Amino acid sequence: MRISFLLAVPAALVATPVLAQSNGTVTVNGSVADRCLFTIPSAVIALGEISQSGTGASAGKLDTTRVDNQFRDLVGWCNGTAATMTVEAQPLLNLDYSGAPIAGFDTRVDYLATAAANSTSATDSSLAANPGPGSPVNVGLFTGNIRVTLSQSSTPGSGLLVAGNYGGQVIVTLTPNFSGGGD
Repeated sequence: MRISFLLAVPAALVATPVLAQSNGTVTVNGSVADRCLFTIPSAVIALGEISQSGTGASAGKLDTTRVDNQFRDLVGWCNGTAATMTVEAQPLLNLDYSGAPIAGFDTRVDYLATAAANSTSATDSSLAANPGPGSPVNVGLFTGNIRVTLSQSSTPGSGLLVAGNYGGQVIVTLTPNFSGGGD
């Protein structure tokens, strides 16, 4: 038994290396691109009869109360701090009549369109000398309603409206602008 003890002692006295901790790192990265999205991208303002009724001097002319202060809400969001919004008002045009109207008649209804989102508003008039969207406004980070309102309606000659269906549109554009996120 003594022999085995002597053999075991030298094995226990042999130096063993010290075990040191060592770390490795895996870095995890991701990004989110600047985006804007309409979650409810369209709505309809059905004006109905837009000419004045009755038999007086204004009968048959534009009834501005049918157009002014009409509104609808779109719903959307932008996740970038530099996002902008523009509005383009396109006139109501008689869809059933071609050619220029004769004197005393109108086939066009103009108006001012205002889109309001995130405590700011963008506007455009269908009377603008250069058709296209109005100036962009910064809406930044937002989610929610974009209220589109019509106002200041008029016709080119204050004439009688030619019978027919009238159609136009307001185009609201949300634009994400690079603000540091994304690929």
